[in-house]
Amino acid sequence: MTDKYLYQFMFMRFLFLLSLVLVLLTVSLSSQQPLCREDERSALLQFKDGFIIDCSASFDTFAYPKVASWTPEKEHSECCSWDGVECNEDTGHVIRLDLSSSCLYGSINSNTSLFHLLQLQRLNLAFNNFNHSQIPFGVGHLSTLTYLNLSNSMFWGQVPKSLANLSSLATLDLLKCWLHGEFPTKIFLLPSLRFLRVAYNQDLIGHLPEFYSSSSLQVFTLEGTSFYGKLPTSIGNLSSLHVLNFRNCHFSGSIPASLSNFTQLTYLDMPENTLTGHIPSLSANLTQLTFVDLSYNKLSGMLELDMFLKIKSLSVLVLSSNYLTLLTRISSNDTLPQFHTLTLGSCNLQEFPDFLRNQNKLSWLELPDNNFQGLIPKWLYNTSIETLRAIILSSNFLIGFEQSPIVLPWSKLEVLSLDVKMLQGALPIPPASTKIFQVGWNKVSEISPLICNLSSLSELDLSHNNLRGILHPCLGNFSPFLSVLELRSNNFHGNIPKTWANSSSLRVIDSTQNQLEGPLPRSLANSAMLEYLHVGNNKIIGTFPFWLGTLPQLKVLVLHSNGFYGAIRSSESNYTFPKLRIIDLSCNNFSGHLPAEYFLHWTAMKAADANQLKYMIARTTGDWWYSDFAYSIAIANKGIEIEYQKIQDVFTVIDFSSNRFEGEIPYLLESLKGLHLLNLFNNAFTGHIPSSLGNLTQLESMDLSRNKLSGIIPPQLAELNFLSSFNVSNNRLTGPIPHGEQFDTFENSSFSGNLGLYGKPLSKQCDTLPPSTSEENQGSESSLEFDWKVVVMGYGCGLVVGAVIGKFVTIRKFMRASVKRQQTPRRVNRRM
Repeated sequence: MTDKYLYQFMFMRFLFLLSLVLVLLTVSLSSQQPLCREDERSALLQFKDGFIIDCSASFDTFAYPKVASWTPEKEHSECCSWDGVECNEDTGHVIRLDLSSSCLYGSINSNTSLFHLLQLQRLNLAFNNFNHSQIPFGVGHLSTLTYLNLSNSMFWGQVPKSLANLSSLATLDLLKCWLHGEFPTKIFLLPSLRFLRVAYNQDLIGHLPEFYSSSSLQVFTLEGTSFYGKLPTSIGNLSSLHVLNFRNCHFSGSIPASLSNFTQLTYLDMPENTLTGHIPSLSANLTQLTFVDLSYNKLSGMLELDMFLKIKSLSVLVLSSNYLTLLTRISSNDTLPQFHTLTLGSCNLQEFPDFLRNQNKLSWLELPDNNFQGLIPKWLYNTSIETLRAIILSSNFLIGFEQSPIVLPWSKLEVLSLDVKMLQGALPIPPASTKIFQVGWNKVSEISPLICNLSSLSELDLSHNNLRGILHPCLGNFSPFLSVLELRSNNFHGNIPKTWANSSSLRVIDSTQNQLEGPLPRSLANSAMLEYLHVGNNKIIGTFPFWLGTLPQLKVLVLHSNGFYGAIRSSESNYTFPKLRIIDLSCNNFSGHLPAEYFLHWTAMKAADANQLKYMIARTTGDWWYSDFAYSIAIANKGIEIEYQKIQDVFTVIDFSSNRFEGEIPYLLESLKGLHLLNLFNNAFTGHIPSSLGNLTQLESMDLSRNKLSGIIPPQLAELNFLSSFNVSNNRLTGPIPHGEQFDTFENSSFSGNLGLYGKPLSKQCDTLPPSTSEENQGSESSLEFDWKVVVMGYGCGLVVGAVIGKFVTIRKFMRASVKRQQTPRRVNRRM
């Protein structure tokens, strides 16, 4: 090749390479971030400066300060490259802003510079803390928005009507925003809306509009709100729905048959409303359903279960707690859906459904409150052996197991509930994986020692059976996770093992109404989580267990009707009972003066906050379930017993009745401002009634009868507005009976047996009744003489007795108080 051609070749090669470089450079430049508009960069910086960056205020543990990269310095001024910001490649306008979990803390209003971003299409402010700001109405000016997520960001107040102006909006998420007031119905009718979630805003109210035309809505969630009214028939026009979640709302009326139009529906969740009537036929069109929960409504009538069994995709079916009668003609030979969760409680089933025989994937089987009788069939043992984690058969009429195995075969079982009222004889033991084992309220007389192998157990309920013998030592240490131990109303005897209740997880111990003897084991002081200790109605002896005062969580201490004796020693700094709310020492042999110093340390009894109406609950938890325990109340007054369903956490009780306490009633009781019930009946107290008791403004019941009290009834007691039960009979009181709104309602019996008292309501006959003698106060039968007792209580005796007395009152031959755990309904909750 000549030099001329060589140069031409090299020159053309150079031009080719240069062209290639120019092309690559052009592509590279075109792929760079668009230039940021100066006005929008300023708006973003101004928005950032309006907040404190505080990740501790976030509700997301993975939150980080995205806006940390937003700086005005020249080298960082290109806002389209900032974290959470996306711009249009051609115009440079900010079109997407994702500041979720960005540690923003502070208030936001409609003047915020954020609303200068008029081309914004997506806005995500979830998981920040906007400090109870209202959702700004200015959001409605962002006319190009297609996505708006304000969930979990501490917004508060009403939903602005301006959101209904966002005609392009496809996603609206207002989950857990503390919203209240009326929800704008026009938002439901936005033409492009596909995802709407306003769940867990308890005070948000509203009703559904008429859906006159078809809608693009696919996910519709109002769970945990206060939406009300009937479901309109036109809801069937939401034919694109995949998820319908109206759980725990206030909808009423019937379920519209137009739901069968939801041919794409996979998730139907409407429990805990007040829906009535029949369940319409759904199976013909709803072939995609995987989840159905209609429980805890008022649905009624005959229901062909076959309607659901024909939906092959269905894996969760929950129909419990309605007024349904289920029928099925499908047998185990038919092709059926393989359920994951099946809950058919209170469905009037007469026998175990035959289709259960071929269920191989069940994880949760719940069949309580039906009419099963006789034996649990042996074929049930083969149902979902490898997958079943919960089986609940409570409140039926079963008497045992057919060909009962020693250990039940479900290898992954975690929850077994058999409190069915009629089980008898010996019971098989669930596998070692079991966490909740409930066999209370039966006639069981024997439990295998293999129960000690349940090393994962969190709750054990053997209450109200015919079990006898001594307590097995393993109860104290066989499971480090044991939280609730219920042994009440059996015939256990002997000493309580010293290692018993040595678990650091124990919250509830209830062994009342047995024949247990000996002292309380000091190992109880090692149960740092213990909240509830009830050992009443046994034969336990010893002095007052002051060492329990070190337990930081102890709320309820019941020792009544045992053989405790002696003086209660003065408190020390380490024995303060800081959270004690209910203490019952009645019907023992305690004596001496009340140590007034204790009252100074009972901090929980000093709070008079009636706004915190929570229930006294112990909870056991697991990977996918939890179980709550609330305790009912039995209050007796002169032979009449009234039972309430739960104990509220604000209720406080002192019951020292029927002992041998003496000396004056300590004036320091006045520091217990939250006290609701004071019972010092049948002791040997002397001196005057402290006028300082008039400071106990929450007091509902006071019994000072059968003591040796003298002097006048302090007129300050007439100012106790909640006092509905008052008794000072059989003392040595003198002077006039005070008058007041409550005092004028008390009867003669509240004041009888005080020779020097006069005035209404006493008549002349009552004025001359002799005072009680010291022998009456100290008789050996004092345990049968007391007028009323409260053990573990439900709040509100004084104000609600009139409303409930017709329903809950029973007459007892001998006065007694009892505490019974709430059994019906007893709900074990699932996490799907």
